[in-house]
Amino acid sequence: MEVNQGSKAKMNMKDAMLICGKLYISESRNRSAIEAIERAARLDPEAAMVNKFEDRAYNRVRYTLVSYVIRDSINCTAYSPMRVTLRTMVEAAYATINLEMHSGAHPRLGVVDHICFHPLARASLEDAAQIAKLVASDIGNDFQVPVFLYEAAHPRGRALDSIRRELGYFRPNMGNQWAGWGLPEILTDEPDEGPARVSRERGITIIGASPWVENYNVPVRTTNVPAARRIARAISARGGGLPTVQALALVHGDDTTEIACILLDANRVGCDKVQNQIELIAAQEGLEVEKGYFTDISQDMIVDRYIQSN
Repeated sequence: MEVNQGSKAKMNMKDAMLICGKLYISESRNRSAIEAIERAARLDPEAAMVNKFEDRAYNRVRYTLVSYVIRDSINCTAYSPMRVTLRTMVEAAYATINLEMHSGAHPRLGVVDHICFHPLARASLEDAAQIAKLVASDIGNDFQVPVFLYEAAHPRGRALDSIRRELGYFRPNMGNQWAGWGLPEILTDEPDEGPARVSRERGITIIGASPWVENYNVPVRTTNVPAARRIARAISARGGGLPTVQALALVHGDDTTEIACILLDANRVGCDKVQNQIELIAAQEGLEVEKGYFTDISQDMIVDRYIQSN
């Protein structure tokens, strides 16, 4: 089904159906690689990079992109400039980053580790899911990388954390670090796109679509990783703690371990409750806690930045 793209640049962005795509890449120390990826991100202003978060200890960068979606005559999502921009950024990442040479204190499965899509203004979760599936097809077929889909992009709504757990995402292979490719090269679980054989240089990509989530990290002044892990487990829903919260303890620098939290429903359990609970549990361990921080800006700010850029 063809879509008239000729007038897309003329659309009123305040009335557009917008989606957000967050691209997580396993690199932040290689400046030439980062510059190549960001050059690719700037090629089309209609798929704008509105924010960036990078962390050298984790050796990881996240790009927040926004673009519109267009539906065809039968009201199916048919086009978004974000698809082409993401493919170009992914191509730049694979051309400049070798997972075998990568190490960092954050878990990862691939060079292009994770891409998540969220509906913003006037767009639906199905719009985000359709673009997620198109991008997954591009990466799986064009770059021969295994891709696993999750939540709204997956036919059975498979959860992100369960995929990661099955693939060994949470297990460091060098002390408290993740280095090179330390998992089997032939997957026992068939990917949704791409081959079952893993390239050690590129790894695996996970792509999904979901309602908005918040990432909130809380630094704990300790090198006692087992104690930090007890805190992370105690506050997480999986460990019987706060509902809709996922948490992981990660070494961050020389004297800090962060409790990296995903707030699946910040309206139900927000950062204040998470912060207070971590402080309470850490006090029982005799540990000092710093004020946490979000790794991205709000949905409203993301939309405003996109409108201003166009």
